[in-house]
Amino acid sequence: MAALSHLPRVTRRAQARLGLILVLPVMALVIIFFLFPMISALYFSVVDFDGLDPTPPFVGAANFSELFGDPEVWRALGRNAIWIVIGTAAPMVIGLVVALLVWTVRSGSVVYRLIFFLPYVLPGIAIGIVWGWIYDPVSGWLNRALDLIGLGALQRGWLGDPNTALYAVLVTAIWATCGFVIMVVLSALRNVDTELVDASRIDGAGPFDRLLHVILPQVMPVLLMVLTLILVGGFSVFDIIFIMTGGGPADATNVLGTYAYKNAFQLNRIGYGTALALLITVLSIPFAVGLNRLQRRLSLQGTGA
Repeated sequence: MAALSHLPRVTRRAQARLGLILVLPVMALVIIFFLFPMISALYFSVVDFDGLDPTPPFVGAANFSELFGDPEVWRALGRNAIWIVIGTAAPMVIGLVVALLVWTVRSGSVVYRLIFFLPYVLPGIAIGIVWGWIYDPVSGWLNRALDLIGLGALQRGWLGDPNTALYAVLVTAIWATCGFVIMVVLSALRNVDTELVDASRIDGAGPFDRLLHVILPQVMPVLLMVLTLILVGGFSVFDIIFIMTGGGPADATNVLGTYAYKNAFQLNRIGYGTALALLITVLSIPFAVGLNRLQRRLSLQGTGA
């Protein structure tokens, strides 16, 4: 009896030790890749560090004060806003439409999924280089195609024109992102209750009504997850712009990410560049938290919790 009375306590201790062992690797990753970089960023944002001085002077909130008074920050933020609106809405709409079309395909759906997902798994460098060739004003096939169909007047240096550079890069990003949306939404559509869809069809609901009232409510949590990832990525976009234009021409594609990079690594103003990076984080957190809470609420409603 004594042994039995001590068994629950021993079991709880063993479970606690096992839980600690299982959590330690994750805690180590969080400390190394999140807490330590965040603490370092906070430190560098309040000092005037040029990358060489081992004891940079403390400047307090001077970097942030300069940030809010810097007109280029607001212009870069405006370009981020354009990127977020178009770069989020376009892949969501295109991805949903294509996923719905592929969902109804009975044969060859695997081939379609591979074709649509391929752009997303390609390295960003490769995508930027290839689309740079496409936009080439002399030998790029986009200008050649426009000339072949009689629209030669529209030919231009797409990445060299300040009026079109941002949108040209944005088209590339949309093309690369659509595959991810298609695959995730298609996976969610596989779990849609087709009996409800068939019942709504029998009741006389049209395709749009079935989509709006039957299909979308069942995949909405997944759509919100995808929306969160793409929208937050719009705040921190850097790689595709840096590869294709470097923020030019004439800063026409300069967003917060490229502006932070320019200050930190080209002008050796690491403190100011870090402050810009923290601004990106602060701006994206409310959207991420809000959409995540909405997604969780819809998921709990779907499970009846």
